[in-house]
Amino acid sequence: MSLPAGHTFRPMVLEDAALIAERSAVYTSALLGFPKHSPEDVANYLRDPGINLTTDAWVVLDPNGNFAGSATAVQITGGTHVNIDILSNNPAVLNWLLDQTERRAHATGRHEVVLQVGAIRQDQLLPEVLAARGFAVGTSVQRMRITFDGEVLPPAVPDNVVVRRGAPDEASRRAAHGVLMEAFAGQPATLPRPFDEWAASRESRSTFDWSQVTTLELDGQAVAMTECNDNFVSTDNCGYVGRLAVVPSARGRGFAKFLLHNAFAVDAAAGRSGTILHVDSSNPTPAVALYTGVGMRPDLISDIWRRTIQPA
Repeated sequence: MSLPAGHTFRPMVLEDAALIAERSAVYTSALLGFPKHSPEDVANYLRDPGINLTTDAWVVLDPNGNFAGSATAVQITGGTHVNIDILSNNPAVLNWLLDQTERRAHATGRHEVVLQVGAIRQDQLLPEVLAARGFAVGTSVQRMRITFDGEVLPPAVPDNVVVRRGAPDEASRRAAHGVLMEAFAGQPATLPRPFDEWAASRESRSTFDWSQVTTLELDGQAVAMTECNDNFVSTDNCGYVGRLAVVPSARGRGFAKFLLHNAFAVDAAAGRSGTILHVDSSNPTPAVALYTGVGMRPDLISDIWRRTIQPA
């Protein structure tokens, strides 16, 4: 499929982050009443070492040189899945960008690749384009929030648990990463990257600091963790729980609930108005019930559209 007459394209560059964040804010605010992404979130995404902007990201310009669309195609889980982030209000531009992302997926050389695209449930245009191309909804992701009402007290530490606040060295970071790998082993599409890639990704983010990692130890072993950041401070004055993980052998002991209440207390003490996180509705653990049980409620739902291709 060709671009509309007079439209051009170029590889994305890091300096596009502010423009893409601004256009995304306009598009998503019209659907939701607020922007889906903060400027920092967009910049962090483009700065991540897991994306090659030269080959995996595109910006489309209209005949006047104005922004008309953008897309990225990022390989995850060793290339078995490709996450596509796409933005345009022009169906022809959306289709052209999806053509580019599929070509990049074919370059993985794998026998089978799952393409994934998130679409806000209030959006009509992008789902129509995806459905026409053979995509179907595979799951949904809820953005959940709690808004604080008064003082938030730190939770009592569970019996026999040692709380490690911060991950200042490689040993503590490997312990936290090990919890992630064990906890998400049964969810291939959400499995974290290998340690070196994971650590480098965190180092690249302007909204993250290793002091925002909290690990719980039981009998000298790391069994649970949270990884928080400031992605939503500038837009929502909220803290963000990027990852929460408990290894299977330690579930059912209240560790996840403790870590959530701990994050709420930390955010409230920092003057935040609330805490945000995302959860996959098809998570095999009762995650959604956990979050609603501590007072969180969804304020945004995105459907994850998937299509499997056979590049080889």
